[in-house]
Amino acid sequence: MGSPSGVIDGYLEGLDGDVRRVAEGEWGLSVDAGGWPLHVGVAIRDGLLRAQAQVADPGALDPSDLLRWNRQVPLVAFGLTRSGEVWLGGALPLNAVDAQTLDRFLGLLVRVAHEAREGIGS
Repeated sequence: MGSPSGVIDGYLEGLDGDVRRVAEGEWGLSVDAGGWPLHVGVAIRDGLLRAQAQVADPGALDPSDLLRWNRQVPLVAFGLTRSGEVWLGGALPLNAVDAQTLDRFLGLLVRVAHEAREGIGS
């Protein structure tokens, strides 16, 4: 199977979009979500593969909608910064990372961000 870092490198290299290795065990990925770029940070930390992205500016999404999403969607969750920015993040145990799981995890993060952004202004 190879090292988790090698699996992640191989998976990300096969994606469309702007993919870059930031440092050892850290990557950046930019894809379209809801009509503008979603910049996803991916990193290996403390035995976990973590991914996070800013989804919306302060006040763009109703916090009660974010709570509803958090109860319904597995693997990822919304959070707010002190300034009110909306972020989406999640984590997987590093020993569970294979190409299929990584595809499901990152695909879910991007899809949920896309759907949340589609709700802005509606």
